[in-house]
Amino acid sequence: MPELPDLQAFSHNLQKKLAGKTIKKIDVHNAKKLNVSTNELNEILSGQTLEKVYREGKELHIRFSKGDVLGLHLMLHGKLFLFDIKNENKYAIIELHFDDNSGLALTDFQGIATPTLNPEKKDVPDALEADAGYLKKRLAKTKTNIKTVLLDQKILRGIGNAYADEILWHARISPFSVSNKIPEAKLNDLVEAIKTVLEDAEKSILKSNPDIINGEVRDFMLIHNSKKKQSPAGAAIIINDASRKTYYTDEQELFE
Repeated sequence: MPELPDLQAFSHNLQKKLAGKTIKKIDVHNAKKLNVSTNELNEILSGQTLEKVYREGKELHIRFSKGDVLGLHLMLHGKLFLFDIKNENKYAIIELHFDDNSGLALTDFQGIATPTLNPEKKDVPDALEADAGYLKKRLAKTKTNIKTVLLDQKILRGIGNAYADEILWHARISPFSVSNKIPEAKLNDLVEAIKTVLEDAEKSILKSNPDIINGEVRDFMLIHNSKKKQSPAGAAIIINDASRKTYYTDEQELFE
């Protein structure tokens, strides 16, 4: 599943490609997840100019000239493709056709990627915006391990499995630490690691794939990386094969 840095990179490139274009029509091939009818979607968005593409948590949001927003949640296997005149990509969920005959398609072979017109605003902070004060207050309420907390989109939006491992290694906190046992100084390290890891990852993705709008780039990761056996300091990378793979080292302190 694309995570925060991937979606940041996608939104950056889609903004460059699509800003200022006007919707001619929208084709919906799989409406089971759409929160309005295809006709209503077209009535509202046709004729509007695309103003901005941006990330919101684990979704991409497209804002139009009258203030309407189309949210796109890629789920596990959703992909975005630009096309001219006709979309040739299989498993299309939705296609945006612009008045210059270009278009944007969202595909998903599982059929679960989700378009939403005017999605509800969430009051959960984004991973790049949360501070140590918020985490201290929020983690005091839970005994769940810290990795599970980082992945909980009702606590912090945007972080997925791979980046949770990377963040926790940078903060030197074991993923199995009990959340309310982590000292305040370590929470400061965690907040710093969240911002540093996610922002540096976006830069790495755009540097190696400057036009990227789909897929996942993970080869630069230091810990959550199947090709690496050791951390930069030489510690063995351990893989815990539970319901989701967790990569960590003994350099990370366990709080319990």
